[in-house]
Amino acid sequence: MTQRATTHPDPTRSDVGLAFFSTWHVGTPERQRTAVDAIAAAWESRPWPHEGLLSYHVYEGEDGATLMHHSQWRDDEAYQDFFARGRDERNAEIDAAVPGVERLGLTKTFLHESVRPGPAGTVPEAFVTVDVSFEGPDADRQRAWVRTVTDAIAASPAVPGLLAAHFHLSTDGTRIVNYAEWETAADHARALASPGEGIGTLSEEWRRVRDFPGTLEAGRVRRYRRAYGVVPE
Repeated sequence: MTQRATTHPDPTRSDVGLAFFSTWHVGTPERQRTAVDAIAAAWESRPWPHEGLLSYHVYEGEDGATLMHHSQWRDDEAYQDFFARGRDERNAEIDAAVPGVERLGLTKTFLHESVRPGPAGTVPEAFVTVDVSFEGPDADRQRAWVRTVTDAIAASPAVPGLLAAHFHLSTDGTRIVNYAEWETAADHARALASPGEGIGTLSEEWRRVRDFPGTLEAGRVRRYRRAYGVVPE
C-alpha cells in the first residue's frame, strides 16, 4: 500500500543504493500546486509500485516554476522493473491534469559522502540542490571535487542554518548533486549574501572549489520546499 510521508527523506539510510533527481518546468505557482495535487492523486490511487522503491518526494521550487523529484531506490534493477511496469501510466494521468509539463532530465546518483555541521534533530524547512557537471566521465574527479568542497566547509566558520550536505555522484561519472538541508530559506539566502569566509566566499579553500579543473557548470543552485512525499506502508 501507499501512504503519505510525514517527514523528509533520509539520504543516509543504509538500504538506499541509488537516489534519482529530476526537474520539471511547469511555469507558474498555480501549475506547481496543480501538478503536486495530480501527482498525489496518481500515486495514492494505486498500490505501491515496487518493493525496490523506498521513497518518493516532490519539492516546489522557490522560483514558482519548477518541481524537483527525489526518489530512493534499492538498486537500478528495481527502477528498470518499475519503469517497465507502470511509470508511463502515472505520468499520463499527471500530463492530462497539467498539460505541457517540460521534463528537464533525470540524474541517477548514489550517495558518496555526507557532512552534518548543524545541530542534530533540527527539522529542515528548505532544501537546496547544487548541480555540478564536468567535461566527461571521471569518478576520481567527482570524488576529488567533493573532497575539495568538504575541506572548504571544514575550514569555514559555522554557517547558521546549514544542517547537512549530502554529496551524490552520478552513475555516469559526469555530475554531482549536492542535496543540502537548511533550517530556513532565509538562512541560505543570508549565507550566499554574507561577506567574509562563509560558504562560497573568497577564502583560499573556496577559491579551489571555484577553480576546480574540468568543471563545465560550476554549480547551479536551486532552492526548494518539500511539497509531497509517499512511502510504502
